Amino acid sequence: MLSEILELILITFLPFLELRASIPYGILKLHMNWVDVFIICVVTNIILGILIYFLLDKLVHLVVRIKPIGRLYNKVIERTQKKIQKYVDKYGEIGVAIFIGIPLPGSGVYTGALGSYLIGMGYRKFIIACIVGVIIAGTAVTIITLFGSGAWSLFIKSI
Repeated sequence: MLSEILELILITFLPFLELRASIPYGILKLHMNWVDVFIICVVTNIILGILIYFLLDKLVHLVVRIKPIGRLYNKVIERTQKKIQKYVDKYGEIGVAIFIGIPLPGSGVYTGALGSYLIGMGYRKFIIACIVGVIIAGTAVTIITLFGSGAWSLFIKSI
């Protein structure tokens, strides 16, 4: 059981896969209880998002100390923030939560954390968006996995 939990955690930590892959893997391949899989993958993904945002902040502060990189970084960030500030003001954490929660490639906590950091969203606001978004994604993927695997029985006759 411990090795299966570690497999789920490792898959959840992979960029572009996250819980979008680990939930179906746990339910369909490992045949684990869907509630256990949901809890393990959602908690892991929330921790991952918070960890990425925190480490990103520390990494950027180190890198921008190099003057040419710091000037370029500030230009890009200021331009990006000006372009999307009205959307951040309008949608805030809900927009980030929805982005994280959409179970499609390219969305998730990695890109959500990076985007939130670049637009200047505070750590607390990101944590709220991360939690809500991961719960949305986890619920959607779990429902699709459970009903999707059962839907095949309508088309395939068991012998």
